[in-house]
Amino acid sequence: MGRDGETRSGQGGAAQAGQDGGAQAGQHDAQVIEGFARLSEGTLPGRMGITVSAARAEQVIGSMPVDGNIQPYGLLHGGASCVLAETLGSLGAALHAGPGRFAVGIEISATHHRAVAGGVVTGVATRVHGGRTTATYEIAISDGRGRRVCSARLTCLLRDQVPAGGHNPGDIIAPGE
Repeated sequence: MGRDGETRSGQGGAAQAGQDGGAQAGQHDAQVIEGFARLSEGTLPGRMGITVSAARAEQVIGSMPVDGNIQPYGLLHGGASCVLAETLGSLGAALHAGPGRFAVGIEISATHHRAVAGGVVTGVATRVHGGRTTATYEIAISDGRGRRVCSARLTCLLRDQVPAGGHNPGDIIAPGE
């Protein structure tokens, strides 16, 4: 980790920075995606149909159907875009924090650029800061034609202890996997 709090490639262990090499990284990504799906059952991301297709501390990609996540005018609800953004950014931050730690969103902002009436939207959360106590992600949400629908920014607080009764997405891979 650099003096400015940014995570540097080649510094720290793989678990600390969420960085694995080669086939090991692909297997880890698959385990994280399966773990996320398991933990999402019965939660807001699960009810909204959010799925994750790639997950590393540096970048998380996921999608959400527009159907079922609309406002009364039949368009994608801006709050749904914020839920997608926070879900993807928080997962990235939890992976950045590493095992035994957790991430909680403390600030989100979003600009909605265009309306979407159907299909699927895809979000790409990219880490812009990865420190010991906070992580910040920029999330670009696009429609099925690749047009930007929403630009969001999320900052998460990274903590050392999961609250009683909570789940730790930093330990998203089930024991024995």
